[in-house]
Amino acid sequence: MTSLSRELVFLILQFLEEEKFKDTVHKLEQESGFLFNMRYFEELVTNGEWDEVEKYLSGFTKVDDNRYSMKIFFEIRKQKYLEALDRKDRAKAVEILVKDLKVFSAFNEDLFKEITQLLILDNFRDNEQLSKYGDTKSARNIMLVELKKLIEANPLFRDKLAFPSLKNSRLRTLINQSLNWQHQLCKNPKSNPDIKTLFLDHSCGQSQPNGARAPSPVTNPLMSMSAVPRGGVFPPLGTHGPFPAAPAPMPSSLAGWMANPSAVPHASASTGQIGFTSTNNGVVIPKRPRTPPTNSAAVDYQTADSELALKRSRPFGMSDEVSNLPVNMLPVGYAPQSHGGQSSNSFDLPKAVVMTLNPGSAVKTMDFHPAQQILLLVGTNTGETMLWELGNRERIAVHNFKVWDLGSCSVSLQASLASDYTASVNRVIWSPDGSLFGVAYSKHIVHVYSYHGGDDVRNHLEIDAHAGSVNDIAFSYPNKQLSVVTCGDDRLIKVWDPVTGAKQYIFEGHEAPVYSICPHHKENIQFIFSTATDGKIKAWLYDNAGSRVDYDAPGHSSSTMAYSADGTRLFSCGTNKGDSYLVEWNESEGAVKRTYNGLGKRSVGVVQFDNTKNKFLAVGDEFMVKFWDMDGVNILTTTDADGGLPASPCVRFNKDGMLLAVSANENGIKILANSDGIRLLRSIESRSFDAPKVGSPAVVKAPTMGSFGGAVSVPVGQSSIMDRAGPMGSIVMNGENRSLPDVKPRIKDESGEKSRIWKLTEITESSQCRSLRLPDNLATNKVSRLMYTNSGLAILALSANAVHKLWKWQRNDRNLTNKVVVVSLLKNLTFFSSLFRFVCININGIIIYIFFQATANVAPQLWQPANGILMTNDIGDTSPEETVSCFALSKNDSYVMSASGGKISLFNMMTFKTMTTFMPPPPAATFLAFHPQDNNIIAIGMEDSSIQIYNVRVDEVKSKLKGHQKRITGLAFSNVLNVLVSSGADSQLCVWSTDGWEKQTSKFLQVPAGRTQAPVADTKVQFHQDQIHLLAVHETQIVIYEAPKLECLKQWIPRETSGHITHAAYSCDSQSIYVSFEDASVGVLTSSTLRLRCRINPSAYLPPNPRVHPLVIAAHPSDANQLALGLSDGGVYILEPLESEGKWGNSPPNENGAGPSTTASTDQPQR
Repeated sequence: MTSLSRELVFLILQFLEEEKFKDTVHKLEQESGFLFNMRYFEELVTNGEWDEVEKYLSGFTKVDDNRYSMKIFFEIRKQKYLEALDRKDRAKAVEILVKDLKVFSAFNEDLFKEITQLLILDNFRDNEQLSKYGDTKSARNIMLVELKKLIEANPLFRDKLAFPSLKNSRLRTLINQSLNWQHQLCKNPKSNPDIKTLFLDHSCGQSQPNGARAPSPVTNPLMSMSAVPRGGVFPPLGTHGPFPAAPAPMPSSLAGWMANPSAVPHASASTGQIGFTSTNNGVVIPKRPRTPPTNSAAVDYQTADSELALKRSRPFGMSDEVSNLPVNMLPVGYAPQSHGGQSSNSFDLPKAVVMTLNPGSAVKTMDFHPAQQILLLVGTNTGETMLWELGNRERIAVHNFKVWDLGSCSVSLQASLASDYTASVNRVIWSPDGSLFGVAYSKHIVHVYSYHGGDDVRNHLEIDAHAGSVNDIAFSYPNKQLSVVTCGDDRLIKVWDPVTGAKQYIFEGHEAPVYSICPHHKENIQFIFSTATDGKIKAWLYDNAGSRVDYDAPGHSSSTMAYSADGTRLFSCGTNKGDSYLVEWNESEGAVKRTYNGLGKRSVGVVQFDNTKNKFLAVGDEFMVKFWDMDGVNILTTTDADGGLPASPCVRFNKDGMLLAVSANENGIKILANSDGIRLLRSIESRSFDAPKVGSPAVVKAPTMGSFGGAVSVPVGQSSIMDRAGPMGSIVMNGENRSLPDVKPRIKDESGEKSRIWKLTEITESSQCRSLRLPDNLATNKVSRLMYTNSGLAILALSANAVHKLWKWQRNDRNLTNKVVVVSLLKNLTFFSSLFRFVCININGIIIYIFFQATANVAPQLWQPANGILMTNDIGDTSPEETVSCFALSKNDSYVMSASGGKISLFNMMTFKTMTTFMPPPPAATFLAFHPQDNNIIAIGMEDSSIQIYNVRVDEVKSKLKGHQKRITGLAFSNVLNVLVSSGADSQLCVWSTDGWEKQTSKFLQVPAGRTQAPVADTKVQFHQDQIHLLAVHETQIVIYEAPKLECLKQWIPRETSGHITHAAYSCDSQSIYVSFEDASVGVLTSSTLRLRCRINPSAYLPPNPRVHPLVIAAHPSDANQLALGLSDGGVYILEPLESEGKWGNSPPNENGAGPSTTASTDQPQR
């Protein structure tokens, strides 16, 4: 294609962009291969549209073109593969592995094999090189930075990354010039030529379709640009219409309000003016008439070089110059983003979420340190002021609201604190050099702290500043000395000495509470802008001579004002009655210079804004952060920060604009970064953080994962499988979080803080968790016993009518798990139980077995053998209501031993056949437990309070243990301590040695004060995973003991409104305890502290029925967050947290650091 043809493609691209034919634009870019639109590519990658990403790339390069191209495609396909693994979509991951990644095995087979082995891991982050992988969106953003560098270094993309520098509507300009030229060649040119088509040349002849038309009754406004009469011009067909109406002039002129300032003890004012003055913003037409052609009938036209009367908002990236021709054949469209050679780069904006902080209270204000740009100062609605170090993501200091010297405070403040000793933080701000920071509270007080580096924050100054709320605080330099400026609900602005606290100035004149202040200076003149809640803006010199400016903010809004970093441009942002306004001011004329479009019309509260780099504006609005280029009026771009933002989030840039702090829901702060910010945090991380390297025992150490095709000379360096590892937010993973984890702060002081940063999770609706009632076509009766099989693929229930029910999960795309085994020989499968289920895939001789398990996403099958028999216990002469049922399952899930008041039965789990029966009553068996080291030894708790140690093989009772006074209700073996712990209906625990079956110790549970003891109360026992700590469950309490001495470590007493505890069990990892209650609620306790962290209310999983509640609870043997409930109506439910949550609530902090406590705790939420 010739050079001119190539340029024509660019003109067409510009035209299509202006007409908003977006899809066609990108199709032409790809098919021509002339322009690689990095912005469009970024959108595709950010949205995970992988097919479109590769399709677009295909117009410019192929996988095997060169090493750069190969690495680009590898990074994209690797990301797609990791995302499939992160979603637990094993089938999709295998498909990507075979179809997309296998092509790279020819270049680096070892790397391909290691990528394949990621299927083995429960969480691929367990791989050392993937340990820092964050969540999906942050990983995509980080990958974009790397891809951009690879693309820029790839010679195939040379000269294809920038759009030529063109004036707007260049194609239209050429058409207009052509038409004007044709018109000049007409023999009899008409004054008002009528253009009907571009398909034919123009002629003013009567018979021509592009002939003349009747004169227009409307005078062409551009005709007046020249005093020389014109022979004729083409009217503007479909132009943009008239210029916007000029803003109304301000009510009064304030020109010269700073020209003659009063004599004050500071430097004299310069002759320059500053402030707001009235101005006429009418359009001024530059009078530069062009010399008409010699042919008097020819058309006078303006070229693209013509100056404009007014510069309109233009497409993003376009030159300042806009062609506004008399001949405009087609309307010129202006999109917020367009092809251009001088574009603002959205890569400069911090949009990648790199971490989430947990202040524990709603964030109201933030400010970055002016020099140490990873130090973030935070103020909350509960009065805490915190200092966060983002490099290590630690809260290094915290101060609660506390009056330092109450005796010296005003009487009104003392009275206010006497009735309510709380306050929120309205504003925090650093001094210009970062040695001090100020805190403005909602009650009278201002605190100034001195900062000495690290976590060394010291009290510096307390000021009883205003009557009522102190709404804003700032630092300024009148008389070249640092001062503190404040404003408040008392309608005053005050200036204070930061050393002594002495009041220097007081400014009166506002008629409403002063909302914000903005100190600034121009040359030698120091002044303060102030805004009030009634929308009034005033300006003050440090002379006590009153306000020098009195104007209205746009929409009479409560506004904040801020200067750009270089101090040359003034902006304000505010809200009134839901309408928000963001404007730039013309200081010298006192008028709004530019109004930015795109703010919401139903804003909640006053929207907050910030600016950076003398280039960008950011506003928290409509649950997102919106960005503007300062020189454009339309939104440049937005980000929702991965979701979870409030309606009007607080936003704050650091000094260099590479980090952006954004307040989030659930009392969080999200830190967003651009590529420079990510590199900054990584550099700090590499110096200060030694992350634990956790590898899977199933994976043999493999070679270091390298890049394909040898070293690539790219600025980003050698690529491994995770050389773009996720940012700081993903350093520590605990197997539960799949996204950026909450930061666990290190508190410097205020020990009482820990109880404030946590809230009980209440689950009240079905949408807040996953639940499933297991299908059942058999006669229902209350569930007496319930357990998962050891494989985790089935649930066994024993009803009060002595019938067993077994549900099995079948393979389904929705219940594939993260359990994967990679083997080379089929003989390695001999260890599988008959209940295991798996999918087998062979890739290059590597056999992959992907297992599946129980889940609430898929209903299991109520299983019966082909002969249709049921496993039914002998019930003897007892009625179902009086029966005490019990069962125990062998370790390999092959058989179950069970009793329901009659003989003990041994069933085959595959055929449901009764293998044998033994021990007819009386006494009846009430609890069964297999010896952990010998399946032939069974401990049998009896109705007569004895315990019989029975050998099944020889059908003989080896020992009979006596020590309880009522029937046995629980048995638990510890193979570490070699003991058996028993519990009885007498609320007694006994410890027995398994060597000689002697009793070692015993202890009675103490009924809490105010609670009544039932005559017969089931007490259950279960050992912790460590086989030392013992869980004891009683209807009135949960207790943790340390065996074998039964030393009480923790006790938890539920609230009486929940009713009695019906059952409880450890999760499989022993980190949680699941507790069921008579009111049908389920509690989740953190086992180390016995503190309730989550309550699942019956409305979340049950239809309304006040008489139904869980009687038994079972924990999944391998999924720590799945539990099963057996109900009083015979139903069985599976409960799981939402996949997006991954766990049941957040663990509360230890009450006093760490370690056990013997104090009792309740389930009341922390305040």
